[in-house]
Amino acid sequence: MNNQQKTVLIVEDEKNIVDILRFNLQREGYQTCEAYDGADGLAKARSENPDLILLDVMLPQMNGFDVCRTLRQERNNVPVIILTAREEETDKVFGLEIGADDYITKPFSMRELIARVGANIRRTAMAAPSSSAADAAMPVAGDLAINTDSHQVYRSGKAIDLTQREYELLTFLASHPNKVYSRVDLMEQVWNYGYVGDDVRTVDVTVRRLREKIENDPANPVYILTRRGAGYYFSV
Repeated sequence: MNNQQKTVLIVEDEKNIVDILRFNLQREGYQTCEAYDGADGLAKARSENPDLILLDVMLPQMNGFDVCRTLRQERNNVPVIILTAREEETDKVFGLEIGADDYITKPFSMRELIARVGANIRRTAMAAPSSSAADAAMPVAGDLAINTDSHQVYRSGKAIDLTQREYELLTFLASHPNKVYSRVDLMEQVWNYGYVGDDVRTVDVTVRRLREKIENDPANPVYILTRRGAGYYFSV
């Protein structure tokens, strides 16, 4: 991957943090653009078409949660990494539930942040959506079908709007039916990095979001099941 072709939008109101992020990202070959408040960040997310957004939570005019929620409501699935000084688990989970792909808590390791930026961009760079029709999708189980050309999932012939991360988790599990994967396994296989602190909560939240979209009754799933004490698996 040529990082010089990839643009990271930094939405952060502290100029010194923006300067540090810009310097390190550009040193890695990324292009950058910046916004210092939520409203401008949302506008640049729409106009600049970045490959990834680093999004602070506590922003003037519009907080990061609202920016992320708005983008997802507009079906903009650009990868979003939440930057937050908040350490409460509920805040991290909330960010994931509204559609963020990842989060990192301040103060953070620049090496870790760069690694996560790269991992998230690589996943979307591998996706080359086309305009294939629903009838080109391959059935995977029940009324679920996946078109791997367009990265689109269908249930009973109707398209389901998934984020890129949700799509990747579903296709990974579906490609290994009935095989149980722990949350740590999924962090390594789908998120492309290993266990760090409470990061495995990311898996739980993504599974819950995915169930809400693909299951008729998310409380009683039939596709993505839990093996207590072991992990998750795709049932066929």
